[in-house]
Amino acid sequence: MSFLSICTTETIKSAALALKNRHLVAFPTETVYGLGADAEDAHAVARIYEVKGRPADHPLIVHIASLDAMGQWAQDISEYAITLARDFWPGPMTLVLKRSDLAKDFITGGQETVGLRVPAHPIALALIKEFSAVGGKGVAAPSANRFGAVSPTTAKAVEEELAPYLLESDLILNGGPSLIGLESTIIDCTGPAPMILRLGAITPLMIEESTGLVALESNPNATRVSGSLDSHYSPKAKVLLDVIAESGDGLIAPDQIPTPNGVIRLSAPSSIEQYARELYLALRKADQLGLGVVVVVQPGGEGLAAAIRDRLGRSAFVE
Repeated sequence: MSFLSICTTETIKSAALALKNRHLVAFPTETVYGLGADAEDAHAVARIYEVKGRPADHPLIVHIASLDAMGQWAQDISEYAITLARDFWPGPMTLVLKRSDLAKDFITGGQETVGLRVPAHPIALALIKEFSAVGGKGVAAPSANRFGAVSPTTAKAVEEELAPYLLESDLILNGGPSLIGLESTIIDCTGPAPMILRLGAITPLMIEESTGLVALESNPNATRVSGSLDSHYSPKAKVLLDVIAESGDGLIAPDQIPTPNGVIRLSAPSSIEQYARELYLALRKADQLGLGVVVVVQPGGEGLAAAIRDRLGRSAFVE
């Protein structure tokens, strides 16, 4: 495996060729790091599932270079979906659309829909555009971690988690820490109004202001998407929400909340944006320190705060 710390033009070209030659490339996005493969190549995509330990019926998001590529992967695209794409791409938003013939079952998890996103990270966009230049149509890329575990927001986190599973021919591109730190908002655009399948930085209010339509909440019959299981985003440590931390526990809480004696402070964010950006790093730090319990004081409010609570609820879920 090659760990590439400097993403030069030549590095990006090499990574695009690696994708074309059926290898995997982990790359940064503004949300979290993704593990990419040629979205048209069943063999390459199968390696994503193998490396992640991901169930085969879990669909993947296809990363494309621009709105213009939507028509290759999707059909019967609603007007409000185009509006959302114009307003928020490149950005932390995935649109679920009726799939075209290009989107095969190994991408969609056997569903009749496909998830598409244009990431807002210069390295990710450069990689996808260079891949297009060598004949690629899209990069399938879930988060670059083992299935159900905490998503990586740095190249180092990718290396630490996936190095045992990657081949020498696979690549990791280092683009620094992810700016947002939470996965993209996923919106089902196949019905008469947008339906939010996963919360993220693109909020219900932003969707309504863009389209003039009130975003629906997900329901049990909704399309399967990444990160929708009850238990997900979980560290090895046990996550407890909104309780009093005891000596030896880790603590993630807003900066105005003091650290009790004997408690290990993992993060003290002063804003919702910082909370999101540092959350996964803090959960990973808990495991690095060998902590058994992490206490998290959740943020109040809507928007990004609601997305944070969604991830924390899944990380703390016990069957």
